[in-house]
Formats: sequence, C-alpha cells, structure tokens
Amino acid sequence: MTTVYDQNRMLRNILFLLFALPGLAFASWVARTPAVRDQLNVSTSGMGMIIFALAIGSLTGLLTAGSVIIRKGARLVIIVSSIMIVCGFIAIGLGAEAKTLAIVMIGLFIFGAGFGAAEVGLNMEGSAVEKEMGKVLLPAFHGFFSVGTLAGAAIGVGAEAIELPILIHFLILALFISIALLSSFRYLPKATGKEIVPSLDNRGTAPKKPLKVWTEKRTLLIGIMVLGMAFAEGSANDWLPLIMVDGYGVNSLTSSIVYGIFVGAMTLGRFSGGWVLDRYGRVRVLMGCAISAICGLVLVIWGQHYLLASTGVFLWGLGASLGFPVGLSAAGDDPQGAAARVGAVATSGYIASLVGPPALGFLGEHFGLLNAMIAVLIGVMISGTLTRSARPLVPE
Repeated sequence: MTTVYDQNRMLRNILFLLFALPGLAFASWVARTPAVRDQLNVSTSGMGMIIFALAIGSLTGLLTAGSVIIRKGARLVIIVSSIMIVCGFIAIGLGAEAKTLAIVMIGLFIFGAGFGAAEVGLNMEGSAVEKEMGKVLLPAFHGFFSVGTLAGAAIGVGAEAIELPILIHFLILALFISIALLSSFRYLPKATGKEIVPSLDNRGTAPKKPLKVWTEKRTLLIGIMVLGMAFAEGSANDWLPLIMVDGYGVNSLTSSIVYGIFVGAMTLGRFSGGWVLDRYGRVRVLMGCAISAICGLVLVIWGQHYLLASTGVFLWGLGASLGFPVGLSAAGDDPQGAAARVGAVATSGYIASLVGPPALGFLGEHFGLLNAMIAVLIGVMISGTLTRSARPLVPE
C-alpha cells in the first residue's frame, strides 16, 4: 500500500525532473544565441530587443500565474506553461531557420510566458512538498534547474561542434521535453495553492495581499538582495556566450564551453548549499556568495585573457547560486503570510533576471558588453550589504 510519505517522495522526484526541463530549454537557447545572431544578422542592440521579447513574455507569465493558481491550483499552470515552452521553443527554431526576426521574437514571447508561469507553479509545488516532508528542498529543486541548464549547455556545445541546424536541435529537444512532461503530469496534485474565499467567521486568516508585504522592511530588503543576485544569474544566462565572443574573441564553441562552466558552478553551489547553510548559517553563506560573485565579475570584466575570465566565470556562477533559493526560504520564515512574501520575493528575482539583461544589451551597444557588466557588479555589491536581512526569525 502506498503511504503518504511514498507519495510525497514520488512527487519530490517528479519535481526534480520538472525543475530541470525549463533549465534544459533555456540553456539550449542561450548556447545558440551567437548562432542565432549570425543567422538573423542583427547587432548587439538588436539582440537586446530580441531578448526583451523573452523578458516581456516572462513578466506576463509571472504576473498572471499567481491569480490562476489561487483559482485553479498550480497543476493547471504547470501543464499550460509547459505546453507554451515547447511551442515557443519550436517557433524560435522555425524563425531562425527562416531568418525571420518577427517569428523568433514571437516564439521567445511564448517561450518566456511559459517559462515565467512554470517557475511560479513549480516553486509553489516545491514549497508545499518541502513543508509536507519537513526537509529543506528548495535549493535542491533549483539545483536540478541548474542540472537542466548544464545539460542544455552541453548539448549546445555538441550542436555547435557538429554544426547542427538550430531548427533540428530545437525540434529534438522539444520532442524530448514533451515526452517527459506527458509522463509526469499525472503525479501532480490538483489543488496545490488553490485558495478558498474566507467566510465571515475567518476573515482574519485571509492571506496577505501581494503588494501589502512590500511595506514590511525585512521583506523589502530581502527582495532587493535577491534582485541583485538574480540580476547576476540572469545576465550570465542571457549574455555570457556573447560576452566571451565579443569581449575575448573566442569562437562560438569556446563560448558555449565557458557558459557550461558557469552553469556547472551554479549546480555545484546549489547541491552543496544545504550542507553549507547548516554549517555556517544564511548570513555568512550569502556574504560569501556575494564576495565570490564580485571577485568573479572583476576577473571577467578586467581579466584581459579568456582563461582568467573563465576562472572568474566559475566564481561568478558559484556566488550567484544560492541568493535566489535562500532568499525564498528567508521570505517564508513566518508561516502567517508566507505565500505572499515568497511570491513577492520570487517576482523580484525573476523580474531582475529577465528585465535586467535586455537593458545590458543597450549598454553593451554603447560601451561594450564587458563594460556593461559593471552594472551587474554594482548590483551584487548592493546585495552583499543586505545579507543580514535574511537572518532567520528564530536564531540559527
């Protein structure tokens, strides 16, 4: 007979897979951005506009997913958003093959909307399983997202090496993702995150309104801290291959390998995060992450040689690995209003990682991509000054 623990363990394993799939798709797109740019024959600012379509789509998904979850539950959001990811991914490949900018941008908008909504739904499911099992699981869930990005980067390197057409590359991955999703959905509970309108007798227990939590000093500071660290993560995800190509003169294959170093460091940081946090506590770990990211960015911006910059990329990825999941955990310390706080901080992080990078495209057009990374460096430095805001409400 299947026990509740067995069901939760199965759901946890399914979520490991579902967290990995968006990372796989996203990194596959990032790894092929130099090839897409060449195929479309657009400038750096033109790539910024293309990435902006991804950001707008992602924001649309982020801002609409919460209300749908409240009415229908996280399962529906995960299903619909996953279909959008697959359809958008195929459209990007078709647009690149046809050398049509408009189709690529439409595909990126659909892909981004699915990606943003999926992240909200998956974090909601992940938080629920974490509470049910009584274990810290969010860093591991985000670790599997990084596993997906590592796999996507590796596949991208292989695709570049054999000069696989972008459309064929994306169609193969879309088929794989579709099969994995179809085999997983039946394990998801239907009502996670669904809320019942409070009656007259229990109105005092109604959830906090999303905007209201931003008047809380601790939540605001955590949100700003996460914003800076997510900016560091998102800027690498969108621009790192092009930074290496334009800033250090390497070829597309080498740039994909360097991006693999970044996602490998992110993966290492997230899977070791639980042990490190238990040993040293949130504040010291977050400060260490900020210092690592700062040192890494300094080496990337002023390293002068691609091997030294590659070392910086590793430190950058390691430093950016825990800011987002640890910030989500800190936002949920107080059970009363935890959903609103976690949602607000998550939105802050995703907005930074999705809207910030397109702005770097415009800075890069005028000052160069390496110099544009100074804005990311400043953001991480600000985050480093706010790490004490994540102190547990119950002392570590």
